[in-house]
Amino acid sequence: MARRDPTTMTPPRPAALTSARDAARTAVASPIPDSGIALQAEPGHLIRRAHQLAVSTFHDTHGRQITPVQYAILRALQDTPGIDQVTLADKVALDTSTTADIATRLEAKGWIVRELLPRRQRALSLTPEGEAVLADMLPRVVPMYRQLLAPLAPAEQAEFLHLLRKFVLLNEPAPPNATNDPAADPTSGKPEF
Repeated sequence: MARRDPTTMTPPRPAALTSARDAARTAVASPIPDSGIALQAEPGHLIRRAHQLAVSTFHDTHGRQITPVQYAILRALQDTPGIDQVTLADKVALDTSTTADIATRLEAKGWIVRELLPRRQRALSLTPEGEAVLADMLPRVVPMYRQLLAPLAPAEQAEFLHLLRKFVLLNEPAPPNATNDPAADPTSGKPEF
């Protein structure tokens, strides 16, 4: 194996210099101007409007007896029956008190049961009525999302979903020993219907 001449090797850059260059590169490449941005072009405003469109489409499809967040909880319980409330909260990206409030409402509707576990935890499961609610909803889910994304060309739909997943993944706090590499996402590039 040939030895490299240390005088020709590029020395490592100081972290401060690297981060300053990265910041400068990001600032130059950013579509957000330094001088201000119109409300209708602000990312937060556009994300809120996209959320409003998604919720409106959800209610037009499924009615108002269930919310998108309640649906997410029912789907998570379908995937993982008996999950504890804290793990469920993490799975659907809610805080534990909000999850507890929603679980109480779903239990009052007769759609879930909560079983007390040690240390005041609760295991949640769907009831037969909750299973029936989901069974009624699921055939309309794919058509609902196709309708929501219909204004975009198929390639744009795939890219939009890819960028949404990437945006969420990169902005979530990473659990210990986890990677925020969107390439590691098994659904990367695939529509999530």
